[in-house]
Amino acid sequence: MKVTVLVGGVGGARFLQGVLAALGDGDAASGHEVRAVVNIGDDIWLHGLRVCPDLDTCMYTLGGGIDTGKGWGRADETWSVKAELEAYGADPTWFGLGDRDVATHLVRTRMLRAGYPLSQITEALCRRWSPGVALIPASDDRVETHVVIDDPETGERRAVHFQEWWVRHHAGPTAHGFASVGRDQASACPAALAAIADADVVLLAPSNPVVSIGTIVDVPGLRAALAQAPGPVVGVSPIIGGAAVRGMAEPCLDAIGVEVSAEGVARHYGARAEGGLLDGWLVAEGDTADVPGVAVRSVPLLMSDAEATAAMVREALDVVGLAGV
Repeated sequence: MKVTVLVGGVGGARFLQGVLAALGDGDAASGHEVRAVVNIGDDIWLHGLRVCPDLDTCMYTLGGGIDTGKGWGRADETWSVKAELEAYGADPTWFGLGDRDVATHLVRTRMLRAGYPLSQITEALCRRWSPGVALIPASDDRVETHVVIDDPETGERRAVHFQEWWVRHHAGPTAHGFASVGRDQASACPAALAAIADADVVLLAPSNPVVSIGTIVDVPGLRAALAQAPGPVVGVSPIIGGAAVRGMAEPCLDAIGVEVSAEGVARHYGARAEGGLLDGWLVAEGDTADVPGVAVRSVPLLMSDAEATAAMVREALDVVGLAGV
């Protein structure tokens, strides 16, 4: 079976671990193939280096190099480069690049400047890590999420990069809206379109519905590809009991006027039969969602370990009749 998953960062990476556990590691011997279309809206240029947080978090997590305590960054990281940059007063000082992590960004940036597309670069980086999943950026083009806020220092309304809002300001300033810089000139990565076009099932990880899944499907070509996907599309709610398990889904949903609930997110995605995204939707035990045209099931949704997440994935397959495939 060919499974394609749309994912963001930490939660998406952990969900992919569950997908692999549910499918017997998704290798050739298992008879399954897993592809992940990854959000690039968080990508940013820092100190002359191209940083792709979600792609790297997935790569490190699945390849065994992640800092498991934080859920992002390299294990056994050191911070000499960060300290030296701060000593020089080199802005921005609010985003730290670890010494091990810098090597990844150096290789990526060198290849970008040599003319390689991000998808080929990601494939090359993954040869070291063997993540067991084909990691595919949503686009080879620049698509960066910016957030409209009231500047904490001046009070003036302006747009800042998502990373500045999240890392520097800890999502403190109210988000008034979001903009995908470069989206109108971008196109979906051909490998991402191909991964959807022949998928037996597409899964939407419980990643941020606005700045992860939303950014992916808003890349020109991807929403249309999902509408035409031959297999069902099943989403997993990132909201449990009216709150996000992690991350900043609440302020993002508030900014676009979507109710912070499993039903609110499902209605935001919409039923595929009505021009939306979903055929199936998993909600947490105790939550409900009434979305005409979408098969809804209540199951445990906490990704406490790979097996708990694998059980969730099996439920996602079962709700659209693919159990035991």
